Amino acid sequence: MTSSSWSTRKSSSPFQPKPELEIEVYAVGDQVCHDLYGLGRVINVEAHAVSIDFGDKTVRVTSPYAKLEHL
Repeated sequence: MTSSSWSTRKSSSPFQPKPELEIEVYAVGDQVCHDLYGLGRVINVEAHAVSIDFGDKTVRVTSPYAKLEHL
């Protein structure tokens, strides 16, 4: 098998590549809504997590922020 025939077979694969996840970017002061905790405000931003003040508690949510919505 030559490299040219391999690239032809590879491009005709029936499997679709997985879509890249879009990771939302948050800033200190952003208002957010969490499925479990409700409305809150971002108080700290790290590389792969954000800390959010929900009034009665502060929660650190890690990326990809599945249950978090930017308001």
